[in-house]
Amino acid sequence: MSVAIILGSKSDLPVAKMAVEVLRELGIAYSVHIASAHRTPHLLAELAGKSPAEVFIGIAGLSAALPGAIASHTTRPVIGVPVSGKVNLDAILSIVQMPPGIPVAAVGLDGGANAAMLAAEILALRDPALGERLLQRRRAMHERVVADGKELKDI
Repeated sequence: MSVAIILGSKSDLPVAKMAVEVLRELGIAYSVHIASAHRTPHLLAELAGKSPAEVFIGIAGLSAALPGAIASHTTRPVIGVPVSGKVNLDAILSIVQMPPGIPVAAVGLDGGANAAMLAAEILALRDPALGERLLQRRRAMHERVVADGKELKDI
């Protein structure tokens, strides 16, 4: 089981680090690469075509063509993460408006952690132990919210 995280540029690294943190916590192997859909298309094609990863996370801003470009080179799941900046709507739409037959899942702006969670859920379909770790993580989130609510009673 592994996830390949591909960034459009080094400036996308803070969002990638959010994904890495979740993948590490869940014990999922990952790799991180930089390959531009427009500036290094041959490198991107090689990464997407030869990677042993079972799921890809493409992180990009501006026109955010990267996740779609990854999807054009593989039939494995691709999760797109639009990076916030000057053209947020363009980045979001570029990821969610894919042509028929080349799907890309999308998470919200700067949603590196959610992309990693979605990748984990995909991988957990074949890994019951990972599924259990995901359930434990959800239970912990539940407990934090309940504890926060109890604190409000003292206000």
